[in-house]
Amino acid sequence: MAGPEVFLPEGFAQVERKRALCRQYGMEPSARQGDFLKYEGGDKFTFGTMISRHNEELMDASDIVIANLTPFRGVSADPGTVYELGYMVARGAKAFGYTNTARPYATRVAEDHYGGDTRTAETGRLVGPDGLMIENHEMIDNLMIDGGIARSGGFVIRHEAPPKARLTDLTAYEACLARIAETLLGR
Repeated sequence: MAGPEVFLPEGFAQVERKRALCRQYGMEPSARQGDFLKYEGGDKFTFGTMISRHNEELMDASDIVIANLTPFRGVSADPGTVYELGYMVARGAKAFGYTNTARPYATRVAEDHYGGDTRTAETGRLVGPDGLMIENHEMIDNLMIDGGIARSGGFVIRHEAPPKARLTDLTAYEACLARIAETLLGR
């Protein structure tokens, strides 16, 4: 399981709910993420690299990745989650994702980042008022994310959760688990 849940006020409980659902669908989740390791003082950078190493060891022991690609602190998925997704795809693992917003990446960038102030450039590309191209492939995020998942044989589940539940709604996660169980486990 990859996602920004560790940053939520009730992150530990949210991760435990996700772990329980994973088991319900016949899959064993990896051990807890290193972000729940207890900081006991000292050099914060060293502690951060310890968490990073721990998380990579968990990924090395995992067969698949299920990534929460719901936008976090902006229009895109959490960068740590994206790193974990790329790490697993590079290892040759099957990758799956879900998002609690059904709006494509280009729509989120145009509306949420640029406030709708976009235009079609002479090149035919959608651009913001700063002239920067807005990637428009009807994907949930940057094309490397969707592309990596697709090439791994995985899929992405989209769900429009209510705004106040966007970071905690488990509807898309459970739909993802159900489809994985059907596809990989024949359930």
